[in-house]
Amino acid sequence: MRIAGLQTAGTPGRVDANLTELGQAVVRARQDNVQLLVTPELFVTGYDIGESLRDLARFDPLPAIRAMAAAHGVAILVGYAEHTEQGLYNSATLVDAEGHTLLHYRKQHLFGELDRAFFLPGSAPPEVITYQGMRLASMICYDVEFPEYVRATALAGCELLLVPTAQMEPFTFIAREVIRTRAWENQIYIAYINHDGQEGQTRYVGNSQIVAPDASVLARIEQGTGLITADVSAQVVARAQHANPYLQDRRPASYQSLVAAFEKDMP
Repeated sequence: MRIAGLQTAGTPGRVDANLTELGQAVVRARQDNVQLLVTPELFVTGYDIGESLRDLARFDPLPAIRAMAAAHGVAILVGYAEHTEQGLYNSATLVDAEGHTLLHYRKQHLFGELDRAFFLPGSAPPEVITYQGMRLASMICYDVEFPEYVRATALAGCELLLVPTAQMEPFTFIAREVIRTRAWENQIYIAYINHDGQEGQTRYVGNSQIVAPDASVLARIEQGTGLITADVSAQVVARAQHANPYLQDRRPASYQSLVAAFEKDMP
């Protein structure tokens, strides 16, 4: 399967402009035979845009995303602010090339006041689904920085982890090094797709990349707007997990006492 990620500064606070940009990116992706396109976190509205986020989140972008996907035959994972009766969630939804919803994820690990001031934490773990022969799941930004969370998702069968993100200064090392480590220690692909530019006081580090199970970087864009593409394969994951059997060689029974003791001492 060929996948792509759209790194962009977007147009903060302009849903219409962002959906137009996404439509243009889908056309380019289709021309390159891409089957699945990933946007940054909160792509539809922007991330650090202040109180206007609450009103903008009342617009449901999914009908437009479904129509776009179906019109061009490209699956889309879009990051957006999800309005519910309970409050807002920092969410991502994947629609397939026919416009049907395949998975929906709400960010569980909220980062700093930018997240906590607006969003409720999700409670459901990543769902692992099969699409175009790949078992894939989604997390959002800070989620992927918790190694046990990624490990649990890999143990559930994930071969390709899609991560819309809004990674900002000074955390370039996470975008470049930590993501490669997560791919290596679980022998899975990770598509980590970031914003570029600046919103409010937040300056984004770019460095979107698609990483292979052996930690090699298949595609990366450091700064600026653009699409990155890479081909992914379930067979590559199987070979990598056979050659470097971290998942098979685990001894979780030996770790349980350590975890229990740690949690007992937590305040």
